[in-house]
Amino acid sequence: MLTRAIARYIRTSPRKARKIADLVRGLPVTKAQIILGSVERRPTSYINRLLHSALDAADKRFSLGASDLYISSLRVDGGPMLKRYRAASMGRATMIRHRTSHIILELEKIKRPEKKKPVELKKAKKTRKVSSRKTLKTRR
Repeated sequence: MLTRAIARYIRTSPRKARKIADLVRGLPVTKAQIILGSVERRPTSYINRLLHSALDAADKRFSLGASDLYISSLRVDGGPMLKRYRAASMGRATMIRHRTSHIILELEKIKRPEKKKPVELKKAKKTRKVSSRKTLKTRR
């Protein structure tokens, strides 16, 4: 975990936010920003805002840009529910649960393979072949 950003008490259901989180989890930040810009769902604005916050933190603390980072973890947990009541048939009342969610986003640095230096070949030593069969001496 390089940087972490947390948004709590977001007024959207965790189930709807998880669908958007599944689209961008594990992607580089630049690709995730493109996807979040093209999807027209309400949780995308919250996740996009959270991504920009984590990106700014990475820039300030480690001087890393969007091209050097990827979303290593994006978790959506349920928050407290706001409970309201509504009139129902036959004089009853039914409960309406306005769900909230906590979104946790973690960015990690992209691991790029380093170029290997050519290895010098050493002269091989001549080894003597040892037989695998051993003779057992018995005591008398």
